Amino acid sequence: MVRIDVWKEPDISRTIPVRPDGKISLPLMNDVQAAGLTAMELAGSIREGLSKYITSPQVTVTVTEINSRRVYVTGEVMRPGAQPLLPNMTALQALTSAGGFTQFAKTKSIYILRNEDGKQVKHPFNYKAVLDGKHPEDNIQLQPGDVIVVP
Repeated sequence: MVRIDVWKEPDISRTIPVRPDGKISLPLMNDVQAAGLTAMELAGSIREGLSKYITSPQVTVTVTEINSRRVYVTGEVMRPGAQPLLPNMTALQALTSAGGFTQFAKTKSIYILRNEDGKQVKHPFNYKAVLDGKHPEDNIQLQPGDVIVVP
């Protein structure tokens, strides 16, 4: 969600979500690319677009909510589903946030699916070994879109 404030233009100012295609819709401008831009860059883009209709528009953009940074935990966990990706979040932290395992979970066979260079890569995660300190390298830092599978 982004908050767009145009000084002395309450009809244009609003809080709006960034759509899945990375764009936002604004009066007078229709679709504006937002994904991949900083708040300052987006404000500049909106300022430029509105200058056709408004003399010297003063635009402020504030990011109010970040929803795109999520990881997913699925399978034999108590609370499967999407989770917000917190800074420096590890696989172990995400599994803990999912409420732990069901009685059928195969904790030695957990894996993390990640898209790398357009290909899906499978990273093994042996829960017991990580807890015992035997394979701390398996407790990788998560990235947006990672899927933790607990068979």
